[in-house]
Amino acid sequence: MAKDDRDILELLKDELAFIEQGGYGRSVRTPWLPKSAFQDSLTCINYADSDRAHPCSECHLQDFVADEHQTEQVPCHFIALNDAGETIEDLEAQDNQAKLERTPKQWMRNKITEIEVARATHAPTQAYPQEALT
Repeated sequence: MAKDDRDILELLKDELAFIEQGGYGRSVRTPWLPKSAFQDSLTCINYADSDRAHPCSECHLQDFVADEHQTEQVPCHFIALNDAGETIEDLEAQDNQAKLERTPKQWMRNKITEIEVARATHAPTQAYPQEALT
């Protein structure tokens, strides 16, 4: 279970916005260095921390990683992003930047919708507990 105290819904929305603004495109300063999906954004609990001080098990994205990939060096790269089961790991190997951006964006849109629906469904129907009204 994640120990990251940030809201997963906000993290996914921020990550989606980051990608939509070209966040994983090549840097003008270092165009030879590829960007790593999830790792090179503020979604990563170890963003800009070369020491990787936080274990990936504390990350919210770990909740989307299948059990058999929980101990990978970069577990979030093994999240099944579509019905075909493609992962960041698979997409990076294909060397198709457009697909590497498109597929996680769709996955995030789906997860954002799922979370919003789940929260709306489980939201209290009353502003106050029943006993407070008596």
